[in-house]
Amino acid sequence: MATQEQQSAIKGAKVLMVGAGGIGCELLKTLALSGFEDIHIIDMDTIEVSNLNRQFLFRRSHVGQSKAKVARDAVLRFRPHINISSYHANVKNPEFDADFFKQFDVVLNGLDNLDARRHVNRLCLAADIPLVESGTTGFLGQVTVHVKGKTECYECQTKPAPKTYPVCTITSTPTKFVHCIVWAKELLFAKLFGDKNQDNDLNVRPNNAASSSKEREDVFERAEDEDIEQYGRKIYDHVFGSNIEAALANEETWKNRRRPRPIYSKDILPESLTQQNGITQNCSVTDGDSMVSAMSSLGLKNPQELWGLTQNSLLFIEALKLFFAKRKKEIGHLTFDKDDQLAVEFVTAAANIRAESFGIPLHSLFEAKGIAGNIVHAVATTNAIIAGLIVIEAIKVLKKDANKYRMTYCLEHPSRKMLLMPVEPFEPNPACYVCSKTPLVLEINTQKSKLRDLVDRIVKAKLGMNLPLIMHGASLLYEVGDDLDDIMVANYNANLEKYLSELPSPVVNGSILTVEDLQQELSCKINVKHREEFDEEKEPEEMVLSGWTQSPATNGDNASTSNNENAIDVTESSSVAEIPTKKRRLSEFQPENHKKEIEKVESEDDDLMEIENPMVMSKKKKRV
Repeated sequence: MATQEQQSAIKGAKVLMVGAGGIGCELLKTLALSGFEDIHIIDMDTIEVSNLNRQFLFRRSHVGQSKAKVARDAVLRFRPHINISSYHANVKNPEFDADFFKQFDVVLNGLDNLDARRHVNRLCLAADIPLVESGTTGFLGQVTVHVKGKTECYECQTKPAPKTYPVCTITSTPTKFVHCIVWAKELLFAKLFGDKNQDNDLNVRPNNAASSSKEREDVFERAEDEDIEQYGRKIYDHVFGSNIEAALANEETWKNRRRPRPIYSKDILPESLTQQNGITQNCSVTDGDSMVSAMSSLGLKNPQELWGLTQNSLLFIEALKLFFAKRKKEIGHLTFDKDDQLAVEFVTAAANIRAESFGIPLHSLFEAKGIAGNIVHAVATTNAIIAGLIVIEAIKVLKKDANKYRMTYCLEHPSRKMLLMPVEPFEPNPACYVCSKTPLVLEINTQKSKLRDLVDRIVKAKLGMNLPLIMHGASLLYEVGDDLDDIMVANYNANLEKYLSELPSPVVNGSILTVEDLQQELSCKINVKHREEFDEEKEPEEMVLSGWTQSPATNGDNASTSNNENAIDVTESSSVAEIPTKKRRLSEFQPENHKKEIEKVESEDDDLMEIENPMVMSKKKKRV
């Protein structure tokens, strides 16, 4: 039962929720039942069938509708006299700027990606509004409090990068099933059903005098009068047969590796599939229906069953046929979606055929979907627990009871007979470029890298800026915005194509760039260090950004990080950012060292989790 002081703080509070998924539904319900009367929700997503087993404010009839609006309506049915405002929009939209955030007393996050979390963190810092952050994955969860100038911000500690794999491993020498999944969804699926103009290693053919350059270029093109099944067999033979033979031609590669086996459709499949199932012609699903299923066509009912090479080959051809027969209008614009049944079936089949070729154990569709979609299956009770903890911390924030703020971790197994482990928050990290303005260092070849590379790969991708402005001294090199005239836009676009050392104000070794995002009200400095050579495997982008000052380790304590193998990305380096080995407590006690272990995983529910090791931390913290 809330005290009179708590009730007063709750009733007068204006709260912003960002995210209306698994945690968000539980959080909105808990806020309403706790007495909060002015709640605002932002969420850009619509409801999917896969949400219904854990997001209890939604029903099947709501599929396709706005999560924020449906959640609002559901709660108002049992709390009709409170004010709930919903926004079906992206929190990164310009209207949600620092001035918008300033109207709230506290912001509560239930987000599913790092980029949006960083954006909200920066707006809360700019608006000087407390942020309560959260995340869940399976039985694990956490809630943290971020108050400007008093506790560390969300970005004070580096977040481990997603597990990544070198492109050459994906395309040439896979050793794990996840390598086959990445190949199937990022290369093959994208090549067949995405942008037709993209080029990748799938175009490779054996060096054969009879193979004309036109053949090599047109292997993925389907002629107007070409039978769908024959086209599917042609693709099958190319990627699982001739491409493997081309790879085998390089004897040096296979000296210390297991040689793959080329697989051709004529050796696996019957001469004609039409007579065997006759499915494509008789399928009653309408064009564009994403629920069309090759499994259903083939009579495969159990997604947890392990299928052999023949079944996966049949699934591959049938899925490809259904895409062209039933979803032809979408081809050329598709990207892989874990909620697209046919896409999951195609990727599973392709990955399993490739795995068979390279001697890698096959996986069921259920397992393959989890890997392809970065899924760690959600637990509804964990969401409910975390939502309750968010409200507890929000009430402390509203009462300005800073001495009682806690970062709380929900554990899978009891530690010291506790499943909830509270620890004290930490002071801001003096090495944080977001809240402490520490300069970053960028190693880059200033003579070979263009300004576009810097903008796309560093400023937007790494620093998460949406509307960047880049200055070198008094010279404005780049800017975006609706208020720019045509001449300015042309000048900035021209600068994007110039090498850094050839810009109007040349960027060379020792240059200091000022990078700003006016929407986030964030500004930081980047010290440029010219570097000639980079490791192609470990540093494929040929630029390295760093800016975290690692505190000296004592007593042999070293930071360590681990990544969930499912978090896959073939575009970035596999290196993991260093994490400070010493953090400063918010309390008056002397700073103490601790080992911080972080695991990053993605839940199919909402949340990208970063889980510190509370059992290590609790040895040096006072429990509540």
